[in-house]
Amino acid sequence: MKFETVIGLEVHVQLQTRSKMFCSCPADYQAAPVNSNVCPVCLGLPGTLPVINRKAVEYTITTGLALNCRIPEYSKFDRKNYPYPDLMKGYQISQFDLPLAVDGSLDIEVEGQTRRVGIERVHLEEDVAKLQHVNPADGASPYSLVDVNRSGTPLMEIVSRPDMRSPEEARAYLTTLHSVVQYLGVSAANLQEGNFRCDANVSIRPEGANEYGTRTEVKNMNSFRSVYLALNYEVERQRRIVEDGGQVVQETRGWVDERNVTVSQRSKEHAHDYRYFPEPDLPPLVIDPAWVERIRSKLPELAPQRKHRFMAQHGLSEYDARLLTNSRALADFYECALGRKQLDGNALESYAKNVSNWMLGDLSRLMNQAGQDITETKVTPDRLVELIDLIESGVLSVTMAKSVLEAAFTSGDAPGKIVLEKGYRQISDTSVVESAVADAFQGNPRAVADYQRGKESAAGFLVGQVMKLTRGQAKPDLVQRLVRERLEFSKNV
Repeated sequence: MKFETVIGLEVHVQLQTRSKMFCSCPADYQAAPVNSNVCPVCLGLPGTLPVINRKAVEYTITTGLALNCRIPEYSKFDRKNYPYPDLMKGYQISQFDLPLAVDGSLDIEVEGQTRRVGIERVHLEEDVAKLQHVNPADGASPYSLVDVNRSGTPLMEIVSRPDMRSPEEARAYLTTLHSVVQYLGVSAANLQEGNFRCDANVSIRPEGANEYGTRTEVKNMNSFRSVYLALNYEVERQRRIVEDGGQVVQETRGWVDERNVTVSQRSKEHAHDYRYFPEPDLPPLVIDPAWVERIRSKLPELAPQRKHRFMAQHGLSEYDARLLTNSRALADFYECALGRKQLDGNALESYAKNVSNWMLGDLSRLMNQAGQDITETKVTPDRLVELIDLIESGVLSVTMAKSVLEAAFTSGDAPGKIVLEKGYRQISDTSVVESAVADAFQGNPRAVADYQRGKESAAGFLVGQVMKLTRGQAKPDLVQRLVRERLEFSKNV
């Protein structure tokens, strides 16, 4: 029997507001000592009253609009009741039947094809405290520590419809949604720090069936790679169960990164298990349509629009434009570099491609090796522009420029300073290069003979030898010309 995979994703995004969702404590809890960034409200003490964070509501509406959602005029907060150590007051203030945004969509690209994933809702809630589980080395009973700093942080949940049919589509949805959130500036969206988190609902059904199968929820995935691997594992696990005559159980499972498996955590709750009811300490929200339109008018250019603009304005390929615009920070760096030069027409297009090649090539390689993103690198747009100018003015060859870029990446020094200090300067003196060519020919008579017998690649080998003798400093086109001239001369001797 062939099966179809059905996937829906619930993405939790911590909003980048200055204060928490329902109190005035700073929302930036990461750097604070444990249990210091708290007050009676986020501690859940009796008698405290929450106050709605307007900016968090605005950010949620902004996200909803970017995801083509409808913004209802009426919304409210609800109490979601469940007992867990990270929830001191025994309930979470969330939204149930009247969220801030509904009925949206997000287009994703998978293997060159565009797919539309429905967005069921975008709602707002408070985050919970953070648990640290401890297993003592002395064999004592394990225990958990609670850090309340995170409790009450504004948390936006984006719930997709079960429209994805493969782990590849789920990964494309996540990366696209991550880009949207970054471009909007509503969240830092850092997966490692937990402010962009994903839970997945996955099931299988016979191909052609209309009814959904029994789904499981998978948690504890902290990277796009983890989501992809967890979904692949879970689809295969469910397929084996059904093929063996068993029945998939509705439950919550956790992804164990070290073992590449999902494990059962608890039976899956239903909405009635949470005993939702309207939050009595908060008034309903009446959303002014004029306010919504003002928010809509401020929406930034998102990655798809920026990609098409880069292609139209700068002549970039679809592939390069997509890589540059997947990250807002990378696209901003690119445009900042272009803005340093007053060019137009063909000159601008050539320069734009040059900047793109350096960013997506050697600079990206160095960042990947160092585990950095563009916001952390010491190579600023000004430094990159300076490097390219040194190449175009003939001071540096491309080979030498790569070495200068590596030095600038490590030290943060200006390329011009590195050139002066390390003697990186292109050799354009014909007599000096001719001497190196003569040495290369003398040291490689076999390559000369190969060329004379018609082996064209021997010329490239000799050019490489000359560049090696000059430590990459000889002007490449001058080397090419002198090697060719000497080879042709040797044919006639």
